[in-house]
Amino acid sequence: MPHEPMTSAAAQTRLNQLWRRGRDFLGTATAILGGAMSWVSERHLVAAISNAGGFGVIACGSMGPDLLDREIAATRDLTARPFGVNLITLHPELDALIDVCAAHRVGHVVLAGGLPPGGAIKRAKEGGAKVICFAPALVLARRLIRNGVDALIIEGTEAGGHIGPVSTSVLAQEILPQVSEVPVFVAGGIGRGEAVVSYLEMGAAGVQLGTRFVCATECIAHPNFKAAFLKAGARDAVPTLQIDPRIPVIPVRALTNKGTEAFMEKQRTVIARFDAGEIDLKSAQLEIEHFWAGALRRAVIDGDVEYGSLMAGQSVGLVTREQPTAEILSEIVAQAESALVSRTRSGA
Repeated sequence: MPHEPMTSAAAQTRLNQLWRRGRDFLGTATAILGGAMSWVSERHLVAAISNAGGFGVIACGSMGPDLLDREIAATRDLTARPFGVNLITLHPELDALIDVCAAHRVGHVVLAGGLPPGGAIKRAKEGGAKVICFAPALVLARRLIRNGVDALIIEGTEAGGHIGPVSTSVLAQEILPQVSEVPVFVAGGIGRGEAVVSYLEMGAAGVQLGTRFVCATECIAHPNFKAAFLKAGARDAVPTLQIDPRIPVIPVRALTNKGTEAFMEKQRTVIARFDAGEIDLKSAQLEIEHFWAGALRRAVIDGDVEYGSLMAGQSVGLVTREQPTAEILSEIVAQAESALVSRTRSGA
């Protein structure tokens, strides 16, 4: 028998059912997190996402405690809605940053960049925050849950910036059917509502989008940076290569430019210094990683799209114009609801 076509109101109700767990966890109208992008996810974009019904996340990056303190306060001046803070687990002042979040009663702390060091999850939870961590594999998801995390993000290789080796669709198939203890949010390559619905139906509590928000009107990224995104297609966002296996380099997905070539040359220079005994392995790794912090700032803030780092996910091809954040979120929700209506019309 053919299905009775779903009405728009019914589609809205169904979507709310699908991501209710994520909405309840975040305290938002939609279960859409803003990906924490260094230099991009600051007070203006974070507040805009939260004010539009999503969940903005401040990218702490290399900020020290004093700077993070000011950024959280400034964000609070722009929104009364919930937002979170993303902290890098390798930051030398991680405990102090967690304490800053606690002092501001930040409701959600995202620990990124590797497995959290001992005590970090507990410290954040004792400070009143719900803790979200990235799980690149099922075994690590299980370990993080045992360690007390309140939610997980699984992010595929389609994402921008530092990436893992597994695609979003495979991670979703590996982890979503196996993890029910905590909400799981899916990230990497998501730019439209149809994809959001598909992951929700697989069991996700919500999604995380980063690249899609770079060309938001409220985003402070330099016009040159935004123009590069508007011009690019999915194939232009490619991961960097590791030259020497002795010095592990986490791949970074970005739009190719002369900065990509400069990074490869940076690796060669550091490897030569390591071979000459001038620096140890840890120093070599840190020097290579520090390259990206400066290169990203040059692109995002200064507008140097030739030699700066243009970190972008493969969904960059779906970014076609500059729009207000609220319009971006409304489009994604409308696409999700339309997808639900279309499935009943087609008998799916």
